[in-house]
Amino acid sequence: MGTTIVILILLVIIVLALGSIKKRIKYGSSCCGTHDAAPKKVHVRDKNKSHYPYTATLAVDGMHCSNCARRVENALNSTEGIWAKVSLETKSVLVRSKNLLNEAELTRIISQAGYTLLKME
Repeated sequence: MGTTIVILILLVIIVLALGSIKKRIKYGSSCCGTHDAAPKKVHVRDKNKSHYPYTATLAVDGMHCSNCARRVENALNSTEGIWAKVSLETKSVLVRSKNLLNEAELTRIISQAGYTLLKME
């Protein structure tokens, strides 16, 4: 009788763990405070690299999952004349711009998205 109860408890724990794993795979981790689906990606219309003469690599703090990366990328790509691509592995962002890049403006955009610009190269 005692063995049956222990087995049932273990089965319940396994089912709950599998549900949690499935949710993390589908929606990402909870590092950014949500288990919601990733925000819809903001696409840049002009993808001709020759139209973006200015580039910079930004080190951004606080990006831990694909949802975080998407938020930073969307915030930058929503800005006219900027095309950004995030590398979650290096926690950096390659920013291409049609105009000279202003560190204060990039800091503001990233800060409004909830992250911190550490360094601009």
